[in-house]
Amino acid sequence: MREEIFDVVDSEDRVVQRLPRSLVHAQRLMHRAVHVLVFNAKGELFLQKRSMQKDLCPGMWGSSCAGHLESGEDYDSAAPREFAEELGLPCPPLEKLFKLPPSAGTGQEFVWVYRCKHEGPFILNASEIERGEWLPAEGLAEMMDKRRDEYTASLRTVWAAYLAWAGQM
Repeated sequence: MREEIFDVVDSEDRVVQRLPRSLVHAQRLMHRAVHVLVFNAKGELFLQKRSMQKDLCPGMWGSSCAGHLESGEDYDSAAPREFAEELGLPCPPLEKLFKLPPSAGTGQEFVWVYRCKHEGPFILNASEIERGEWLPAEGLAEMMDKRRDEYTASLRTVWAAYLAWAGQM
């Protein structure tokens, strides 16, 4: 299988070169990703437990769906593609929320965060996701803080930013 090629970006999120995924991650170069937070009618958030086959954060809990932009792809195209690839269904309408700058918490990724409503059930991509769970949004930040080794840094970063954005902090 061919290795993915990512757009490497500068501090203004402008493409400066294209490199293989492994090199981008090994050198901690700035690149791009999307995260989609999926909520149900009860206000619960769907989280995925990452497959043990993943090269980064295997077996940890992550965003409802997330992924890198393919070289040449824009954020608004990547988000529904990732939803369909990981959750196995056509993507419902997405709400584009906010953009995070690259940091250790995002893995040096510029991240656009989206949200949507869906009740599931999903058809989980086994190569990406071991299982998924709906969790109450209330108290989730405290749980992530107490059990940091079970949640990806990117999920913790995205969730903290989401709560701030939503005015709940």
